[in-house]
Amino acid sequence: MRCIHCRGTMVRQAAPFQVDREGYHLTFQAVPAWICSQCGEAYFEDSQVDQIQAVIRVVDEKAREFAVPA
Repeated sequence: MRCIHCRGTMVRQAAPFQVDREGYHLTFQAVPAWICSQCGEAYFEDSQVDQIQAVIRVVDEKAREFAVPA
């Protein structure tokens, strides 16, 4: 597998993933990903993206319950 940015070789490792939303910041320290050995670009597989999105949906719902009415 080659990086679409620099054509470097991709290796299977873990990478951090951060989400900044209104009301909260969510950080995953080590998500399985393909990392470019040349430029460091991270690519997440569909299954990891689906899992991250599922967590975000739950946290969004809980964050709305937590919010102080304006």
